[in-house]
Amino acid sequence: MARDAVPPGTGEVNPRPWHAAASGTTVLAAALMIVGGAMAACEGIAALADDDLFVVTRHYVFEFSLAGWGWVHLLLGIALVVAGCALFGGALWARFFGVFVAGLSAIANFLWVPYYPLWALTLVAVNLFIVWALCTGMHKEAHAE
Repeated sequence: MARDAVPPGTGEVNPRPWHAAASGTTVLAAALMIVGGAMAACEGIAALADDDLFVVTRHYVFEFSLAGWGWVHLLLGIALVVAGCALFGGALWARFFGVFVAGLSAIANFLWVPYYPLWALTLVAVNLFIVWALCTGMHKEAHAE
């Protein structure tokens, strides 16, 4: 049983039974946060470096300069990588922060669709999967204890 982490008869109390550090969905979410964050950071660097790579749209409601969008994607990508690394380390705050940042990144990439549709929709799907995996992993791990 999971409560065998403390040897019987030692008189020690284990307030939290031993179990695996995280479920498989949480580990997958952490890996996807690192990969998706790196992809978003590359997207931001590309927007900052080369304006000719992206489609120029007219009369777009959320039209900012490409440099502005580049900074948004670069900062969100860095935040996702940091949260993914912290989640591998077992930090509880990283799970909530990851849901928040992945949600923001999904929204930012949805608004980015007119500039680079295929890449933006790929990152929307990755970020929504991260949110799902973190939330279901949280549910599974809460019932495991």
